[in-house]
Amino acid sequence: MVLAFSIVNPLLAVALQRQGYSAGAIGVFAMLPFLSIALTLPWLPRVFARLGVPRAYRLGLVLEMLGMAGFSLGDGYALWCACSVLSSVGAAALWNGSEAMIAFNAPPGLRGRVTGLYQSALGAALALGPFVPGLVAALGTVVEPRVLVAAAPLLLVAALALVAGPALGRLAVAHTEARAYTLGDALGARPGLAWIAFTGGVFEAGLGSIGAAHGSQLGYSVAAATSIAGALGVGSFALQYPAGWVADHLPMRRVFAAAGVLLVVSAAAFAASGERPALLWASAFVWGAVGGALYTLTMVQVAHEFAASSAMAGTAAMIAGYTAGGALGPVVAGLLLDGFGATGLGGGLALLAASVLGVAGRMRG
Repeated sequence: MVLAFSIVNPLLAVALQRQGYSAGAIGVFAMLPFLSIALTLPWLPRVFARLGVPRAYRLGLVLEMLGMAGFSLGDGYALWCACSVLSSVGAAALWNGSEAMIAFNAPPGLRGRVTGLYQSALGAALALGPFVPGLVAALGTVVEPRVLVAAAPLLLVAALALVAGPALGRLAVAHTEARAYTLGDALGARPGLAWIAFTGGVFEAGLGSIGAAHGSQLGYSVAAATSIAGALGVGSFALQYPAGWVADHLPMRRVFAAAGVLLVVSAAAFAASGERPALLWASAFVWGAVGGALYTLTMVQVAHEFAASSAMAGTAAMIAGYTAGGALGPVVAGLLLDGFGATGLGGGLALLAASVLGVAGRMRG
């Protein structure tokens, strides 16, 4: 799922930029997957309880496959937005279901490392996808971006084959008596964790397409521009297992505070990238590494705190925070970039990163 998403979205963002759309319009398009997921999440605990894990999970995969295939039906902005919404509704079921199954079934003493391994798999897919156009070109094969977009749904066909067996039926996502526990209940119980997940969503999921479009605006080729999003993905892949290990061994308050400091530094580096273009890739790497780690760490904490009730609701709350960040991040980042350039965007990101330090300072030891 993530590999298909990470191949297609940067290509579509670059295509929109070359068609003359503004960074703000591209930001709206990049926002839609996360907004759609956020609006779908409140329904998912009840859907999974009613349909059962296997049927709900497979239905989500089919919806995402259909939406992804729709990108090849034309080049219209409205069509692409509609297809993004459809595929994202399906992605919500896959995402929430996967996270909940891992959080609910991982051994307590290994939750950090198991979650880190899972997030590393996602990070590998996120890292590889944006580099696919460049890798294809390096092999001497002339492939139009629209061909890669059309081929991406085949990955979802393969994913459907992977979950066709009986394994899903053996993985629960909540205790029977806690199936009525809602996303709102979980948000009310842990608002600080949800805010940290929001910040992780802005940095890891909300800046990849804007970074690629910014690189294209600076005159980089398609392969070079999308590789900025690839650097973000490499960072996401690199730090997830170490973050999980840390979660199993060190106080979370200190870990969250350190992450906030690193994100402030990365925002300052992006603000200075006008004179040193290489800082674009360095900043993107830290956004993926630390932004992704924030999300991983919140999921580990959810696994501990919601193990006796509903991991489906707890993970839904964190995903809601993360997707809200992913939805608002591209829009606000695009507007800041249009209005104030790299310096303005860097300043806004630094303020957001500093808020993590504030939340960490109020956490229990």
